[in-house]
Amino acid sequence: MSSSDPDFPSYADRANQPAGPQHPDPPGRHPSPAGGQPLANGNGNRVTATAARTQSWAQQKLHHLSLHARVTLLAAVAVGLAVAFVSVAAYLTVRQQMYRNLDDSLIQRTTLAAKGPVLTDPEIMQGLPPEALGLVDIRMGLLAANGRTAGSPKSYLPPIGPEELAVARSDLGTEPNIRTAGSPNNQHYRVVAVPLGDDTALVVAQSLAPIDHTLHNLGIVLWAVGLLGVIGAAIAGNTVAASGLRPLARLTEAAEHVARTEDLQPIPVTGSDEISRLAQAFNAMLAALARSQDRQRRLVGDAGHELRTPLTSIRTNLDLLAQADKRGGLRPEDRQQLLDDVRAQMDELTTLIGDLTELARDTPQVRNAELIELSNVVEDAVIKVRRRAPGLEWDVQLAPFPVWGDERLLGRAVTNLLDNAAKYSVPEDVSVRADGQPIGRVTVRLLDGVLTVTDSGPGISDADLPHVFERFYRSSEARGRPGSGLGLAIVKHAAEQHGGMIYARNAPGAGAQFTLWLPHAATQTR
Repeated sequence: MSSSDPDFPSYADRANQPAGPQHPDPPGRHPSPAGGQPLANGNGNRVTATAARTQSWAQQKLHHLSLHARVTLLAAVAVGLAVAFVSVAAYLTVRQQMYRNLDDSLIQRTTLAAKGPVLTDPEIMQGLPPEALGLVDIRMGLLAANGRTAGSPKSYLPPIGPEELAVARSDLGTEPNIRTAGSPNNQHYRVVAVPLGDDTALVVAQSLAPIDHTLHNLGIVLWAVGLLGVIGAAIAGNTVAASGLRPLARLTEAAEHVARTEDLQPIPVTGSDEISRLAQAFNAMLAALARSQDRQRRLVGDAGHELRTPLTSIRTNLDLLAQADKRGGLRPEDRQQLLDDVRAQMDELTTLIGDLTELARDTPQVRNAELIELSNVVEDAVIKVRRRAPGLEWDVQLAPFPVWGDERLLGRAVTNLLDNAAKYSVPEDVSVRADGQPIGRVTVRLLDGVLTVTDSGPGISDADLPHVFERFYRSSEARGRPGSGLGLAIVKHAAEQHGGMIYARNAPGAGAQFTLWLPHAATQTR
């Protein structure tokens, strides 16, 4: 490796450093190389850093793969690991069983031979090669404690080692000793030594070539089966991914079609699996988006229509004023009336723009909600509206009720309710009664989170009652009165954002009655 590798500092330049006073490093720190870079804290840290880089690289490469490729790779890896585990377990089990059977047979035969007079006699052993007994894969011999051996000169002696000498010297008692000598590629034997007494041991070596050949073939078979299993798993995973992700591909095409054409048509859904549920959720999202789009489109259309009226009136009045100035001007009282009319139209336009801005937000719920005392909000609204309607009698009863919400939006909603009640409690063309009595009455009640506002007007007709909370809807009786038709729509909007509800009805013996319900703060989680 190059000595300039920043991750693995080099020690090559240490021998060339000039002699001089050396300063030991502070305790707890490792020596630094000549370049001044701190060394890694041992090989363990280097291995950990390398493993972390490898894992990061693998995750980055995996994230670049498509979901189809990841499913195929996951199936192949999972089956590959399973096949590898089963193959290793099968190989080790077969190997252990074959060795155990060989050991049991070899120890049993050697022990029986050690009890007989044939193989324990050195003279007979020297004249009796194993081939004479049909044991071509067997090596036999006698081993004395001093290391001398006796065996047939026409055959090889078994492998002799310290273990066999220990058995001949009776260091291991009367128990036989068995071990493996050599390697599978060269003179591989299973060697057993059985003590005969008189510092002698019978040593028999069984060739492991048949077992090695069998295990070699078994390994090849397991590798072939494992490879075929991985290939089959990859093919199966590819097929499953192709069929399973086909609905997801259709969903992706539908989403791309929506983004390209803004066509919010739902996609067909079949089945009940996870992807089908995802498609259903996607269709629900499309439906919600379509509703929001329709609301916005309708709001823009209605806003354009409603804004055109005050703008046209303002333009007409300004044109009249300009033409009158060219002809010498208007009388002061006519000029003042014209300016008052323009000012009133500007106020109406400002109110309308504020209402449109509030409704155009179209948020599903209140953001940054805070704990609010609803009775204080209602009380402030009553004080504000009472100043604008001094000729009315106000019957107000409020009980404390905490809610979570937006104080500004709730205040506007309550104010709109009270303004609506005050407007319809005043008879048309009547501002003050001759006897000084109130010309109308507004009843306000707040009990257990239910705000009820009742006016003394003519009430709401049955035909208009289902539409009073619609945007820009105005009944035939209300078209002669000031207003944009958005006040009650804002009340409904605020109620829905706070998890409440609003409904209207005609109160017996009185006029219209509006009921606003909001949930208690203790029942809401924030």
